[in-house]
Amino acid sequence: MVQSTIIPLTRQLVTYRHQALAAPTMLDEGTLAPSHVAGVLAHEGFQGRNRLFPPHLTLWTFLLQVLSPDGSCREAISRLRPWMIAKGQAPCSPNTGSYCKARKRLPEGVIASLARQRGQRLSDQAPDTWQWKGRRVKIVDGSTVSMPDTAANQEAYPQQRGQQPGLGFPIARLVAVFDLASGALTTLGVGRYQGKTTGEMALFRQQQRYVQRGDVVLADCYYSSYWTLVGLHGQGIDYVGRQHHRRTTDFRRGQRLGREDHVVAWPKPGKPAWMDEPTYAELPEQLAVRELRVQVRRRGFRTQVFVVVTTLCDAVCYSTQDLADLYRQRWHCELDLRSIKVALGMDVLRCQTPEMVRKELWMYVLAYNLIRAVMVRTALQEGLCPRQLSFKGALQAVNGFTPALVFAEGAVVVALLDALLESVAAHRVGQRPNRVEPRAVKRRPKAHKLLRVPRIKARKRLESGRAA
Repeated sequence: MVQSTIIPLTRQLVTYRHQALAAPTMLDEGTLAPSHVAGVLAHEGFQGRNRLFPPHLTLWTFLLQVLSPDGSCREAISRLRPWMIAKGQAPCSPNTGSYCKARKRLPEGVIASLARQRGQRLSDQAPDTWQWKGRRVKIVDGSTVSMPDTAANQEAYPQQRGQQPGLGFPIARLVAVFDLASGALTTLGVGRYQGKTTGEMALFRQQQRYVQRGDVVLADCYYSSYWTLVGLHGQGIDYVGRQHHRRTTDFRRGQRLGREDHVVAWPKPGKPAWMDEPTYAELPEQLAVRELRVQVRRRGFRTQVFVVVTTLCDAVCYSTQDLADLYRQRWHCELDLRSIKVALGMDVLRCQTPEMVRKELWMYVLAYNLIRAVMVRTALQEGLCPRQLSFKGALQAVNGFTPALVFAEGAVVVALLDALLESVAAHRVGQRPNRVEPRAVKRRPKAHKLLRVPRIKARKRLESGRAA
C-alpha cells in the first residue's frame, strides 16, 4: 500500500522539482527533499493530485511564513510570487485563498513527523564532546501559547476560568523536550490548559516514547515523582531533577554515599485514576533513588539550598558536583523556549481553528529545528558548541540570506551558504558567568485602558454615547 501510494506522489513532486530547489531545502540536509516528503506523505496515507500548491511547495511557503517577522499568509504569498516570475512561471494569485486551502489539506502528522525527525537527527549528530559524560541529555519543561478568540479555538482550548467570556483568549498547554547539546526540540506535547489528563505530567507521559534508551532526562521539581522516575527507568532512561517540595528528605536514612548524599527507596504510591490495574501491578513496589543536597554559594541567586533527585546512583561516575552542574544547565530550556516563543514568534498564534493551530505549532518547531541545524553545522565547522552561538543572530542571518538563496544557482549557492555560516559564527553569546539581573523591565507600556467587557458591548456603548 505504501509503495503504491509513494510512486504517484513522487512523480507529482518531481513535476515540481524546480520549486523544490528553494532556500529551506538548501539549508537542511534532506528533511524537505521531495523524496523524503513523499515518503512521509505516503506513511500518513495522503492522497494528493496535481495542484497549484503541491505538498512540498505548501510546506516551503508555510515555513517561509513562520520564519518571517510579519508571519502573515499575505507575506508568504508576497515572497512566493516574485520567485515564480523569476523562474519563468505564471505567478499564483496575490490572494491567499488557494494557499490557505492547501495548508488545510496538508496532514498535521506530516509536519509533526518532519519536525520530530529533524530534531532527533540533530540530537544524534551531536559529537561526544558536546554530551554530558558521554550521555545525551533531554530537558523537559512546560509552557503555554495563546491563539485567536474564535468559537472553535475556545471549544478545543478554553480560556482560563477566571476570565469573563469575550475578555480572554484560548490557551494551550505545551510540554517541550529539548536536546541539551544541540538545542533541538525533539518532541512537543499539546493539550488543554485545564482539565483531566491535560497537565504537564500527562503530556510528558505521552511524549516519553520519543525519548531514547540511554538518555538522561533533566527537569524541574514538578516532574520529580515516583511515576515519572519509574516510567523512565522502565525504558532505560535516567532522571535528574530537583526534589518535589512536598517530599521530605531525611539524610539519616538509606545508604549513605557521602555528606548529604544517599540512596533511598521510594515506595509505590496508591494507584492513580489515570492508570489501569494491570500496568499498576507490573510496577516495582519500590524504586532506588539518589538524593543529594546542593548549596549555592554565589551571591544574587534566589535559591541557596536545594535537593537533587536522580536515578544515577553511582557516586563514583556521577559525583555531587557533576549532578549540581548538570542541574544548573536546566536553565537552557528556559532560554530555548524564549527563542522559539519570542525570537521566532510562537507565543501568540494566528490560525482560527484547532487543527490549523496545531499545524502552525509544528511548523514553528520545524522552523526552529532548521535554524538549529544551521547553528550545529556552523559549530561543527568552527570548532564551537551550539550554545556559544546566538539563536536570534542565526535567525536574522537565515532571513537575510533566504531571498538570495531562493534565486541563486550553481556555485553561487555554495558561496552564499559559506557566507551564511560565517555570519552565524560571528554572532556569539557573551561570556557572562553567574550573571544576575532583576526580574523587572525598565520601559513602561503605553497606558491603554483594559477591556473589561466584550468588545461588541464596548462598541455599542461608544455608539450610544455618540448618539446622545
